[in-house]
Amino acid sequence: MPVSGHHTSTQPATIAEALQQLTGLNPLRCYQCGKCSAGCPMAEEMGGLPPHALIRLVQTDHRDKLLKSEAIWLCLTCETCSARCPNDVQPARLIDGLRELALSADPLAAPRPIRAFHEAFLEQVRSHGRMAELWMIFGYKLGSGDLFSDALAAPGMLTRGKLKLIPQNIAGVEEVRRIFEGVKELEQAQASKQAAPPEGGAADHG
Repeated sequence: MPVSGHHTSTQPATIAEALQQLTGLNPLRCYQCGKCSAGCPMAEEMGGLPPHALIRLVQTDHRDKLLKSEAIWLCLTCETCSARCPNDVQPARLIDGLRELALSADPLAAPRPIRAFHEAFLEQVRSHGRMAELWMIFGYKLGSGDLFSDALAAPGMLTRGKLKLIPQNIAGVEEVRRIFEGVKELEQAQASKQAAPPEGGAADHG
């Protein structure tokens, strides 16, 4: 039985409905067999909330606990859980949906190191069209504040040629940059639309 009969633009009453509206998947199909968590490489790092436990919190509508949980940010999106699920619940996509909901509620919802990693990674792709490992590390270290934890590994990686001092651009880097600009414009348009008052919600008084 689906959470709702059809997708609507109305505010979902539960987080299960919100996830179904966002992903097209029904979290209530999960019957808690635990196969997803048994195969998850990050289960032991998730603070007692491996994939099947996260889905159970969705089913019981623990929205605040879910969206503030660090566990949703530890998912590697390796899809092992989705491949093992006997009922095609697709836990990996649902967890990704939880991250989307968390960021919609609070753009700073992700832990600082995770935000720093994603920002550093995407900046290298935007700038060069590929990964420049050394410069990504610099960006991550500055963004996360974790400046010295791996410092002793750097000299050996440099001497073995694992870290290039001068980043190289791919041939189509300008096209990659246009994609990033297009996404930025789309996000700004969506933010403006969400900030606008609903039609008919504000009436002029003469």
